[in-house]
This record gives sequence, C-alpha cells and structure tokens, in this order.
Amino acid sequence: MESVARLLLVVAVVVAAAASGGALAATATPPHHLKLKGGLRVRLTHVDAHGNYSRLQLLQRAARRSHHRMSRLVARATGVKAVAGGGDLQVPVHAGNGEFLMDVAIGTPALSYAAIVDTGSDLVWTQCKPCVDCFKQSTPVFDPSSSSTYATVPCSSALCSDLPTSTCTSASKCGYTYTYGDASSTQGVLASETFTLGKEKKKLPGVAFGCGDTNEGDGFTQGAGLVGLGRGPLSLVSQLGLDKFSYCLTSLDDGDGKSPLLLGGSAAAISESAATAPVQTTPLVKNPSQPSFYYVSLTGLTVGSTRITLPASAFAIQDDGTGGVIVDSGTSITYLELQGYRALKKAFVAQMALPTVDGSEIGLDLCFQGPAKGVDEVQVPKLVLHFDGGADLDLPAENYMVLDSASGALCLTVAPSRGLSIIGNFQQQNFQFVYDVAGDTLSFAPVQCNKL
Repeated sequence: MESVARLLLVVAVVVAAAASGGALAATATPPHHLKLKGGLRVRLTHVDAHGNYSRLQLLQRAARRSHHRMSRLVARATGVKAVAGGGDLQVPVHAGNGEFLMDVAIGTPALSYAAIVDTGSDLVWTQCKPCVDCFKQSTPVFDPSSSSTYATVPCSSALCSDLPTSTCTSASKCGYTYTYGDASSTQGVLASETFTLGKEKKKLPGVAFGCGDTNEGDGFTQGAGLVGLGRGPLSLVSQLGLDKFSYCLTSLDDGDGKSPLLLGGSAAAISESAATAPVQTTPLVKNPSQPSFYYVSLTGLTVGSTRITLPASAFAIQDDGTGGVIVDSGTSITYLELQGYRALKKAFVAQMALPTVDGSEIGLDLCFQGPAKGVDEVQVPKLVLHFDGGADLDLPAENYMVLDSASGALCLTVAPSRGLSIIGNFQQQNFQFVYDVAGDTLSFAPVQCNKL
C-alpha cells in the first residue's frame, strides 16, 4: 500500500462536510413489521446541493452542523437529559439534524415533502396541522383530516411503548416528545399513515410516524420532518422489516448531487462490477445503552507509513455506555476520541511537508498552509481506518483533506471528541455502505456513486 495519496488541488471541492389528529378519529395499531416486498430505490439530496455557496462557505456550514450534531450525539451517549418545553418532563436526548434529504409523500391523497434522513435516530415524523408551534417549511404542512388513511395509534399499542418517552392523552392517543439536545424538539401524537417512496411511487401502508404539532429548533429547517433509519423498533428500517439497506453518497460537485439509498432486496448489495476494490466487511456492535446507533470496532489507524498503536480501550464501548465508534450519515466530519485523535494529528504533522495554520475560521482543528506558488497537486500521507475482522477503510485523499482555495489552507476533516467517536459522511463519499441489520455486519467498497 502506498503511504502517500495525491490530492488534486484544482478539483478538490468541499463536500458534505458535511399532532394531534384532525377530523378523522380512527385509531389503528400498525404491525411492527410491514415487510417491504422487493427492493426500493430512493434518491438523497445533500442539504446544500442547491445553494449557491462558495467552497469556503460549504466547509464552514458543514463544520458548524457537524459540531452541533456531535454535541447532540455525545449528550445522548453520555445520558444527558433535557427538559421539554420548560416543564418538568425529563426526556432522552436524540440526534436530530442531518446532511441529506429524501423526498417522501404522506397520506391519501399523497402530500409530498422533503425529510431529513438520519441513521442516528429512529422516529419518523413530520409537522402536522393544526400547529401549536411549527417552524417554517417550503411545502404545505400535513393535515391529517384531509387524508383517508390517517389513524392515531392507541396508548395500548406496542409501538407506543417503544417510544422512549410517551404519554396517554385524554382521548387514549399515544403522545410523544422527542428532544434533540439544544432546545430543538418535536411533540405530538403517534399515528399511522400510508407513505409513498421512490420513483416507482411505492405505497407503504400503516407506517407509524410522529404527527408533530409542536416543533421547534434550527436543526430541522432544511426539511419538513425526519426519517429515522436507526436500529430501534420505530425506525423505517425496522418497520419495513428490512434485512439490509445501503447508501452511496456522492460529492457535491457531482451534477445534481443525488445519492442513492437502497432499501431491501438485492438492491442493497454491492455490485462487484461497480466496486473499484474488494468489498470489506466488519461486524456491527450493539450497545445496550444506545440501541439505535450503528457501532463498529475501530482497531487502529495508519497515517502514511505509520501504524498507530493504541490500547484496545481507546475506541471501546465503556461499561457506562459511553465511548465506541458509530457510522453516521448525518455528521459530515469524522470525530475521534481524544487519545486516538492526538496520535493521528501528531502523525500528520510529522509527515506533512507544510507548516500548520489556524483553521478556526473554517471550523477545523488541523490545517496546513499550501505552497505559496500554485501547483496542480500536493502529496499528503495516506489515511486508513482499520476495523475488526480485518476490514480496512482505505480513504482517497479527497475524503479527508479539503482545500480552501481563497486562503490556501489544506485542512484535515477529522476532529477530536470526548465520549463518542463518529465516522462521518465526508469519509464515506463515493463508498457504498451496506448495513446488514439481520446479519449484524457493515460492508463497504469504493464505488462511483453517481453511476449507481
């Protein structure tokens, strides 16, 4: 394996950094597993794909969102509780915002909207009329009274008990509260509806979702709700009874910025003809304290010619549920526990033939000053993440180094953390990741995602 990667400065572009019910009074208890027949293909759009942002602005926006989400995830992993609505209800903290949107249609007749996709949480929810407190969204707010397939979920439903926090309303409806760590929250009733997904307009009846009439916070304004793809029973993955799902995240400079999300069936497998290197597979690890997250065992790091040796405890899940490493679609940059990050940073500083500069304006910890004279390419040390089972995530340079052409700063898209490590979507671009939830494995291989 070559210890040096070539980063093309000219083409390096900053990428994904980075209700109550209406007139109908029906109630229903949707099945836990709706069982999707065959595969389903959905297109994901990056939240900044249609913004006219400069390269620096893209990186700054992605870094801000990543730091914000990281704080939420760490708060959740370390068991921090939040007070909802200024009252005395203590509710668990969840992940919340994300980097990718998917088009969803809800109800009969179907109403389309864009929802944030989140592998770090479970609940599927959207804003619902009548709004008590709703944020602005670009599409009409869903009105349950206008849909013939809407039904509230009763308190006696197993799905209601699957909520981390629930209440029983006077009408025996299942009320929920989800808080996301920074005063962002959604409250409403759990209901069931027909969801329509994909180009094929596949109808999925009886999906349990949060019909939120009280929703607040800046983290949701990119979409009109959220689709949780976590490991918990309320996620879309669990409700559809999927054995596997996969995604392949393109970079923002790839035309329309559409990334395929493949749900179930053979569509979720990696095509060997599409992969440009052998498929790597590592076990998914379960953390009883955080059952929604997709944990993996990170066993080591290689920077250039240096294999970084760390104690097994560095990235391990601790007895109190903290620590560990998750793979997350909603965080742009990668975060490593402080001990591992310091070793990584030291190795990069030692092997880069460039002076370090302050990257605080960009929002990243380690930046180097590019050559004074313009050149077409610069050499950076190779970065490989090693996982249990012998799986190696051998990253191309553009997946961990970005250039700010205005200042000439070349920055590492990895940052330090405490309490949780995250493999971000910047490092996942142009790799297909297959989550085998039935077999408890994660597979990945480099693929040109815009050709899938």
